[in-house]
Amino acid sequence: MPLTYLHTMVRVKDLEKSMAFFELLGLKETRRWDNEQGRFTLVFMAPPGQEDAPIELTYNWDGDEGLPSDSRHFGHLAYGVDDIYATCQHLKDNGVTINRPPRDGHMAFVRSPDNISIELLQNGTSLPAAEPWVSMENTGHW
Repeated sequence: MPLTYLHTMVRVKDLEKSMAFFELLGLKETRRWDNEQGRFTLVFMAPPGQEDAPIELTYNWDGDEGLPSDSRHFGHLAYGVDDIYATCQHLKDNGVTINRPPRDGHMAFVRSPDNISIELLQNGTSLPAAEPWVSMENTGHW
C-alpha cells in the first residue's frame, strides 16, 4: 500500500496577505484553482525545485463561519494512493473510521488518533463507483 505525499492544506482568511507571507519565505505559486460553485480558491505554493512538496492555501470566499474550529486553521495532510478502495478497506478493517468515504472513487478522509485530518486521493484516474462506498454516509467531520 505505497503512499505518495501530496500536500498540507491550511485555511487562510486573507489570501493575498497569506501568499505574500509565504512568498517572503521563498515559496512560489505553482497552481491555482478558483471554484465558482464551491466559492473557494485553492493556491498551491512550494519552494523552487520542491514543487512536489507544496502547501495548499484554501480561501473560502464567504469566510469560515460554521467550519470546525480545531487546530488554528490547519486543514489536512494529503496522500496519493494506488487503490483508494483497498486503502480505505484496510484502514476500516483495522478500526479506522472513514469520515468521508470514497463515493466518487477518488477522495476519502480519515482522522488520526490525534484528530489530524488525512485526505486520501486516488493516483491517476478515479476508480469506478463501487459499493459499499457509494452508499456510505459521512461520519463526523473531516
